[in-house]
Formats: sequence, C-alpha cells, structure tokens
Amino acid sequence: MRKARIIGLGIAAAVVAGAIYQLPARLSQQDQPRLTAASTPTTAPVAKGKNPPAGRGGTDIRITTTPRNKRPLDSRITFPVRGSAEYDVLPGDPTTIGTAGPLLRFRVVVERGIKGVDKAELGRFIRATYADPRGWTGGGKRRLQHVGEGESFDYVLMLVTPATRDAICGHGYDRYTSCRIGDRVVLNVARWANGVPDYGASLTAYRQYMINHESGHRFGNGHELCPAPGAPAPVMEQQTLGLHGCTANAWPYLNGERYRGRPGQYDDPTPTT
Repeated sequence: MRKARIIGLGIAAAVVAGAIYQLPARLSQQDQPRLTAASTPTTAPVAKGKNPPAGRGGTDIRITTTPRNKRPLDSRITFPVRGSAEYDVLPGDPTTIGTAGPLLRFRVVVERGIKGVDKAELGRFIRATYADPRGWTGGGKRRLQHVGEGESFDYVLMLVTPATRDAICGHGYDRYTSCRIGDRVVLNVARWANGVPDYGASLTAYRQYMINHESGHRFGNGHELCPAPGAPAPVMEQQTLGLHGCTANAWPYLNGERYRGRPGQYDDPTPTT
C-alpha cells in the first residue's frame, strides 16, 4: 500500500457578489466575473478516449483507482458531464437557522441539465443539515438563512455537473471532487448521486458531509487529518479521497464540542469519474 504523503494546506479564494445565473466557460482563481442573465443552454460534446488535460503545475493528474459503485446509488438523478452553466435559483425560507452569532445569508442553485433532483427537498435537506445540533450552527458561532431569487446573499451553494465543477474550481482536470472558491460552495452532482466507494456510511450521510465540508471552507476552516485509527474523521478531512484509518463523519460538532484534527491534508490521488 502506498504510504500517503502529507502536504501543506492551500485554499484558493475568489470573491463573487450579486446574483448567479450564468458563468463563463473558464474561470480563474483571480477572476471576479460579471454574471449575466441566462441565455439559451448549450451542451458541449466530450471527447472520448482522450487523456485528461494536465493538472496543477503542468503534471498529469495521477489516476490509480476507479470507483466500484458504477451504478448510481440514486438512479433518479441523471446529468450530462458538461451542463449549461445556467442555474435555477431555489426558493428561500425565512426561518433563521441557529440561535447566536452573526447572520449569513445563502442562496442555493441547481445547474440546468441536471434531472431528477427534487429542488424543494434539496432546499429542505440543506437547511436541516445546517440546523442539526452537530452542524455549523450548533456551536453558536453563526446563524444562517436561506434566501431566494432577488434577495441579497453572502454565499451560494451550487449543485453542478462535473465539467462545470472544473470550470469554476480550476486546478485542471478533476470532475470528481467538490470545492469551495470564494463565495461559491460547489457540490459535484456526480458525488451527490453516486457517493464514493468504501465510505462506510449512507449516501445521506455523505451528502451531509459534502455540505458541511465545503461550507466549512466558506466559514474559514482548512483541511485536517485523521487524529487516530478508528476515530471519527474530522469534517474538514478530505473524506471523499480517503479516510486514512478514521471512520466516516459528516459533522463539525460531536457531543456538543467542536471536533477537529491536526491541520494538513493527504496527497491522495483523484479517482476517475
């Protein structure tokens, strides 16, 4: 078994303000794009049998594993590899989530071309994840509110196709993971529908982890390491790529206390999609 190498933490950030409807085909970490109203959707073909483009630093992304759960765990959800980069904004909810701390308003959008996602249920699921006593409002550090179209917001959760994930997140070819960049919390629909192999918990738990991990970056948290074999994984561990002896855990608070690991991240390969 290859011994994992621990590398230093680096988080890219870009600030985005205003409503999000359409994104340009390519985004860099430094871009602060002007986002415009949606136009006619287009779907770009994906070449078959091609090697992925070079990754960060001009080297190829290392691909050593292939997910074994080839059949989607949620077969209701279908999506193209590359979506339209246009979005439907989910209705908000006036309820304030949490009891103490500064208020942050969030928007939720779904890329057009993704089918089988119950948008009302998605909104409820995100709000319930945030409202759980083990979630990010459980420690009294912040309050959250889900706002809809036409309302100001502090950040946006985006459910997107794999190639759109790459366009927003940058760093070359990936199409597997999710990310946070600036005020965008980007959830890859491939992981939302399929989860990850050998996670050791339900798809519902993995979805809660996706929301809490990427939102945790928006709330100022970096990656963390497994504290001990058999221990729950910190929510800021990159559980999508490996647990490193820990057990799956979707939550930042356990037993009423903020649960953490040592800062850092593992040099895990990114699987193929």
